[in-house]
Amino acid sequence: MNEPRITLQRIAAMKARGEPIAMVTAYDASMARLVDEAGVPMILVGDSLGQVMLGYDSTIPVTLDDMVRATAAVVRGSRRALIVADMPFMTYRIDVPTAARNAARLLQEGGAQAVKVEGGRAVAPIVEKLSDSGVPVMGHLGFIPQSVHRLGGPRVQGRDEATAETLRQDALALEAAGAFSIVLELMPGELAAQITADLEIPTIGIGAGVDCDGQVQVLHDLLGLLPDFHPKHARAYADLATTIREAVQRYVRDVEDRSFPSDKETFTSVQRVSTGDADS
Repeated sequence: MNEPRITLQRIAAMKARGEPIAMVTAYDASMARLVDEAGVPMILVGDSLGQVMLGYDSTIPVTLDDMVRATAAVVRGSRRALIVADMPFMTYRIDVPTAARNAARLLQEGGAQAVKVEGGRAVAPIVEKLSDSGVPVMGHLGFIPQSVHRLGGPRVQGRDEATAETLRQDALALEAAGAFSIVLELMPGELAAQITADLEIPTIGIGAGVDCDGQVQVLHDLLGLLPDFHPKHARAYADLATTIREAVQRYVRDVEDRSFPSDKETFTSVQRVSTGDADS
């Protein structure tokens, strides 16, 4: 019997026990399966798919249809992890009915168990309405990628007292509105530690130091799949870009010198096919 999916209550209990929470992104069924089997308790279907999967230079062009499709694939590929889906640019800030309608699609069509929105006190009323409607919401503070043009690029936030206090108050407002967790991105570790201590809900850091309740990484950074992009806050645990490139190069050489396919990979008219094998 498959183990039931991890619940919001289990994530909350991890914070209460002081148990660090590992979270990674995934965007398709095959990667979701591997991540899930590795024991990650939460998978984020991030709108970062715009950069790492669709070739955009930011998350801004990502559509709700993109997110619904990717989320559904991740849900189909996973069995245990709690799936959180990003709400893309301008799908939740217009008004509450728009936010509710779009969040509903991510849960009903995509199969997500929760959604993530960016922003502080400005989005707290929307977080409250979604939470009251039964939609679990994860917040996101610090550098918020959907505001990349306003912020002038991926810059560390909260380095002075005024902006640090703003982020603290934003975090408290999101918690009061019903958010079950908050991502803290690109902020000084001391500030993230203070916010984490202020909150009863878990914080998930990305470029926010070790004192958050958990960490999230973009899977492509973790696996070394983007050889020309090495953000300071990421750690590559593999060099799959080199592995994949070399594997494809070997395949090309084998095709060119006709060593692939060999007799082993070729069917013949007299080959006996055992029950369950593919037809010739």
